Amino acid sequence: MTAVSSLVDLDDADALIAADREGALRSAALAGAQVRAVATAVDEAVLARLADLRPRSVVIVTGDGRSSRAASLLVAALGDRLGVPLVRSTGTPPWIGPLDVVVVAGDDAGDPRLAESVDAAARRGAEVVVVAPEEGPLRAVRGARVMWLPPRIAVRDHNALMRYLAAFVAVLGAVAGGSWKTLLPNLSRLADLLDAEAVRNSPSNEVFHNPAKALASGMNGRRVVLSGSGPAAVEVARHGSEVLLRVAGVLVGAGELGDVIAASVRASTVESANTAQTFDSFFHDEQLDGPPPALPMRVIVVASDVDRAMTERRVAGVPESELLLAESSEALFGGARPGSELDIAATSPGPATLSVLDTMSVLATRLDTTAAYLLLMGGS
Repeated sequence: MTAVSSLVDLDDADALIAADREGALRSAALAGAQVRAVATAVDEAVLARLADLRPRSVVIVTGDGRSSRAASLLVAALGDRLGVPLVRSTGTPPWIGPLDVVVVAGDDAGDPRLAESVDAAARRGAEVVVVAPEEGPLRAVRGARVMWLPPRIAVRDHNALMRYLAAFVAVLGAVAGGSWKTLLPNLSRLADLLDAEAVRNSPSNEVFHNPAKALASGMNGRRVVLSGSGPAAVEVARHGSEVLLRVAGVLVGAGELGDVIAASVRASTVESANTAQTFDSFFHDEQLDGPPPALPMRVIVVASDVDRAMTERRVAGVPESELLLAESSEALFGGARPGSELDIAATSPGPATLSVLDTMSVLATRLDTTAAYLLLMGGS
């Protein structure tokens, strides 16, 4: 199971740590710390002004990068199930007023769109939560209705997805509401799940026991497409595609499952016909015949346990396909047998089952760590 590249052996923990001069693995492992930092801010009553508010809407204004993807993930997972309209926007809409909550999020405190959005929302009497560094032009935009959730844990920009997602969940949890609040993940529990996933993906664990290393090994040198079993899972797939490109320079496609299945079947048919006519591995000589045909495209489908059975049926006819699932809670917290399939929530604290956002958060973090390992392997 060991994958060796020109730079590093995935089962050589010392070599991995020595090669990680940019701190890519450490940054990817801090997802749980970011969520816990947001939970601590909530405990410190940073969002106390929202406690008795029944908003007309919650509008999330995002800049570029992970804040935008986190907003899309939240809307995809919960947007049609909440008791308050959840709107994603690139600026403060003109209809915003005193009955609305506006969350402005981004990495760049110098982005004029963010400062203008905060200023516009505050002038119109909305409650404003700023999830961005408290510096630059943003720092000058203040007011009695502006609450701040600046980053408390330093990570690389592409690893900030969980900070934004936790902040958005914290805002929804702070406003007055009804039974729909049970849909929101518990931030402390989510932080524990992400910390446990980081431990499983640590350099000291061999490929066979390390889901991120296993993914990196399977992706290395292959054409890969990511998809998802539902809207939230597709957002995680797109996040993975973006992070793999940015961190490791690996070109990984992402799209809706129906499109990916159709493309994969078509590509497999063409490749099989061409290979059958021209390629014989026994007699092939690279110097005379050129490079051998590319390996078949690999399809990785992000899925929750609820969607597992149906998704397996949908991809049954797709060659080189597999599901990317969150492991059992026993595995996440360190007690599972290698390769065992257990109920993910059987031994974890909190509700009997994980929420969609719990599962998607774990898988997004795994893809972040996979990108870090592919970087150390030399990309593709």
